[in-house]
Amino acid sequence: MTKHDNIYANPLGDVAGFRFDQSVVEVFPDMIQRSVPGYTTIVAMIGTLAERYAQSGSRCYDLGSSLCAATLSMRHRIPAANCEIIAVDNSSAMVEQARKVLAADSGQVPVQLICDDLQNVAIENASVVVLNFTLQFVPVEQRLAIAQKIHDGLRPGGILIISEKVDFTDPDHRELMIDLHHSFKRANGYSELEIAQKRTALENVLIPETLDTHRERLKAVGFTSVDVWFQCFNFASLIAIKGKADK
Repeated sequence: MTKHDNIYANPLGDVAGFRFDQSVVEVFPDMIQRSVPGYTTIVAMIGTLAERYAQSGSRCYDLGSSLCAATLSMRHRIPAANCEIIAVDNSSAMVEQARKVLAADSGQVPVQLICDDLQNVAIENASVVVLNFTLQFVPVEQRLAIAQKIHDGLRPGGILIISEKVDFTDPDHRELMIDLHHSFKRANGYSELEIAQKRTALENVLIPETLDTHRERLKAVGFTSVDVWFQCFNFASLIAIKGKADK
């Protein structure tokens, strides 16, 4: 049974930077459902997109796989033959729990689970790559190289699905989206203290960018088609497609 997220329910004298440690792993399904509007839809549609774009004999990557929600969504929807899913996360606590999740799953597509930084993992023979609320935790100066590596490792016609918390250039709109997100969290049972302490914990750990910044970066590394397919408040997901003429 999923544990209730109460990590920030009591006053903390010193709010440490957010980490995907054992305490977060234990409550992660509850935390992400109550914190990210549209998360269930995004995960389900990752499976739908993999069903369409996974190519026979290719690899599908879930980078920053946490407890393998996106991996499982793909695993149960991919019809292409001889596919393999590579799930990568740098939290040993997450990977340990994810192994149990995968062991209890009945999906037939083989999954290789790797505990490492995604920067260290080669992207090869890929048809689908997923960054589901992952890039936002990577230092900004490393994001272009990651995007380039993913593009170059994709087969022509392959896709990158990237979901992120996003920023806005208009300060009034930024504050509105933040307020609406906090209202969403209140409606899901989080207190003002929890919201404030979680925000402090994520400061300088989760660095959001604007949708235009994401589009420009993905176009710069060679993706031929890039745009948003889902957005709710300051959370969005984009599809970037590698053109079939690319080599």
